[in-house]
Amino acid sequence: MAKKTNARKSPAKKPARKAAAKKPAARSPRKSKPPLAEKRPSVRTCHGQKLTDEYAWLKAENWQEVLRDPKVLPKDIRKLLDAENRYTEALLAPTKSLQRKLVREMRARIKEDDSEVPAPDGPYAYFNRFRDGGQHPLICRKLREGGRARTMLDGDKLAKGKPFFNLGSAAHSPSHGRLAWSADDKGSEFHTLRIRDLKTGRDLQDVIADTDGDVLWSGDSSAIYFVRLDDKHRPSRVFRHRIGDDPAKADLMFEESDPAWFVHISESQSGAFGMIEISDHETSETWLLDFADASAKPRLVAPRRARVRYDIDHRGDQFFILTNADGAEDFKIVSAPVADPSPDNWVEVTPHRLGCMITGFVLLANHLVRMELEDGLPRIVIRDLRSGEEHSIAFDEEAYDLDFEDMLEFDTQILRFSYSSMTTPEEIYDYDMVSRTRVLRKRQTIPSGHDPAKYVTRRLFATSHDGAIVPISILHARDLKLDGSAPCLLQGYGSYGHAYEASFSSTRFSLVDRGFVFAIAHIRGGTDKGWNWYLDGKLEKKPNTFRDFIAAGRRLAELKYTSAGQVVGLGRSAGGMLMGAVANMAPELFVGIVAGVPFVDVLNTMLDDTLPLTPPEWLEWGNPIADKKAFKTIRSYSPYDNVAAQVYPAILATSGLTDPRVTYWEPTKWVARLRERMTGGGPILLRTNMDAGHGGSSGRFDRLEELAIDYAFAIACAQKKLTG
Repeated sequence: MAKKTNARKSPAKKPARKAAAKKPAARSPRKSKPPLAEKRPSVRTCHGQKLTDEYAWLKAENWQEVLRDPKVLPKDIRKLLDAENRYTEALLAPTKSLQRKLVREMRARIKEDDSEVPAPDGPYAYFNRFRDGGQHPLICRKLREGGRARTMLDGDKLAKGKPFFNLGSAAHSPSHGRLAWSADDKGSEFHTLRIRDLKTGRDLQDVIADTDGDVLWSGDSSAIYFVRLDDKHRPSRVFRHRIGDDPAKADLMFEESDPAWFVHISESQSGAFGMIEISDHETSETWLLDFADASAKPRLVAPRRARVRYDIDHRGDQFFILTNADGAEDFKIVSAPVADPSPDNWVEVTPHRLGCMITGFVLLANHLVRMELEDGLPRIVIRDLRSGEEHSIAFDEEAYDLDFEDMLEFDTQILRFSYSSMTTPEEIYDYDMVSRTRVLRKRQTIPSGHDPAKYVTRRLFATSHDGAIVPISILHARDLKLDGSAPCLLQGYGSYGHAYEASFSSTRFSLVDRGFVFAIAHIRGGTDKGWNWYLDGKLEKKPNTFRDFIAAGRRLAELKYTSAGQVVGLGRSAGGMLMGAVANMAPELFVGIVAGVPFVDVLNTMLDDTLPLTPPEWLEWGNPIADKKAFKTIRSYSPYDNVAAQVYPAILATSGLTDPRVTYWEPTKWVARLRERMTGGGPILLRTNMDAGHGGSSGRFDRLEELAIDYAFAIACAQKKLTG
C-alpha cells in the first residue's frame, strides 16, 4: 500500500521462520545425541562480581559481516549450528507426518488468492493481493470507479531464486506516476530502496542501499525521503533524494548522534507534512518536513523532555498531539497551532483518564478518532470536530480486537476499521461517522470452513504474587471437558508496552481442534491495562512479568482448564526471554516451552554497548554497566545466567542467523548451558534458520511450515511422546 493510516501509537510495537536446507536422512531419535558445544571460558569482572561465560566464543567476531553475507560465518560456529539442526530434525522425525498434516490444515484455512479492500486515493484505489499459490504479495491498483486491477509490483517474481525476500514498503507518488519500494533479501533488515516508473513498469537507476525500508514522497513527486542505517545497524539519518540524481549525493536532512535514540519517518494523514520521529523507550521528539517546500529544513515541534512522549498529526491550521505530558500517564490529546506548536500553546482536546489508555488516533478532515484500551478491551471513540459531539463503537464479546485499517484519503467521513475475536474471523468495516452506519466490506474467508459457535472465547483473571489482577484470554472447543485433563498452550510477551490483542488466528485451531486450550496472558510489561501496567513490568520491576505469566498458568490449572505439567509456554523475542525465565522459575508447570528467537542472554547483551540495540534498551532493562542495582536485577532473572541444576521441560528454541535484534548466539549459548547443567527432563532442541533473521521465513506458506514444527512439538510434548 502507499501509506498507512496515521494511527499514532504511543507504546512501541512490532514475526515466523524458514525450514532449514534439506539434510541427509535423519537418524533414529534413540541414537541421536545432542551436540556438545565446546567450552572456551571467558572471564570478566563487573561491579566486583566474577562472570564466567563458557560459550562467549559463539558470538562471531565478524557478526556484522554475517548479517550481510551469512557465508562468512566462522566454520566452527557453522558446524555447531548445522549439528543442532540435524539433531532437532532427528528428534522431531516422528512428527513429520503430523507436521505435513498441520501445514495442509492451516493452508486450507487460507484463501490463497486473497485481496485487501482497495483504499481510494485520487483517481485510483490501491491494494495488496496474493495469487493462488503465491508466497509474496502483489502491490496493485485500479481505477477508483472500477476497471481492471494492475499489478505494480510482483513480490513472487522479485523473490524468485532467493532463499529470503521480504518487501519493506511500497509508496506511490502524489502524482500517481511512480512507486518507491524497498526490500530485504537477507533477513538482516537492510532494505534496498528503488523507484519504479508506473508507465513503463521499469525501475529507475536510483538505487539506495542500507535503509530501514520506509519512504516518503515530497508534495511535487520530485523527491523522496528515507532513513539510512549506520554502521551499527541503527536508523539515525534522514536524507532527501531528488529523483534522477546520484543517490550518494542525497541531502542530509537530519542526524541523531545519540546511540540510544532511533529515527523513523511517517506522513500526516493530510499529506501536507512528513514527520521525523526520534525516540527511545521513554521519550520522543518530532521534527516536521513541509512537503509543499522541498527545500525546507526540518522544524522542531517540541524539544525532548525526559519520559515525555508525543505523536502528532495535522488538520488545517492545527496539529493534534497524543501525549503523556503533565502527568497524563494514560495519554491525552491536545491541539496546537501550525504556526507555533510548542508546548506553551497546547490546548486540551481529550483529557487524560487514568486506567483508560489512548493507544492511537486517526485525524480526518472533520473527525478525530481515537482508540482506547480499558481493562484490556479496545474501544473506538469518534469526535465530530465541528460540533464536539462524541460517540463510540464497541462490541459484546468477552475478548476481541479492534484496529484501524489503511486509509489514504483525508477529506472523508468514512472510517475503515477491523474487528475480530479469538472465535470470529476478521471483519473489515467502512463506518460512516455522520450517519453512524457501517458496511461490511470484507469478512475473512476460511475455505475449509469455520463455525464460531463451536468454540468459546472468554476473559479470565489471575491474581499475581503481589495482588495484581492479570487478564487471560482463552479459546477452546465448546464441547471440551474442563476437568483439568486438557493441554494448554499459554502465550505471552510482556515488554516494550506491547498490548497482546485477543484477535483471530486461523492457525490456532489446529491445536484447539486437538483438544488444546489456547490462552494469552496479558501480563505486566505490556499496556493491556494502561501505561502503568507497562511501567510495572520494566527495569527493576521486570520480574513481575514472569510472575504474572506463572500466575496465569496456575490459575488455568485451578479452574480445571488444564493442569500443572500440561502447559506449553510460547513466546517470541522478548517473549522468548519470558519463556527462559519461567522455565527457570517454575519448570514443574510446563510440559514444553517454545522459545522463538529468544532474548535469553540479557545480562551479557546489556553489558555490550557495541551491539546496536544495547544503548536504547537500557531504558527497558537498565544499564548494568553504570548501575550496580540494575546489574544485580538483570543477573537475578537473565535466563542464561540462571540455568540451574534441575529438571527442565522439553524446550524448542529457534533463531535466525541474520537476526540483528536477537542475535543467533543467544539461543545457541542458552541451549548449550541448559544441556550442561540440567539434571533431567528435556530434550533441549535448537533450530536455526540459516537463511533468515528475526521474522523467520518471508513466504507465507514457508511460515506455516515453521509454525507446524512449533505446533507438532507442542502436541508431542502434551502426548508425552518426545524423548531425547
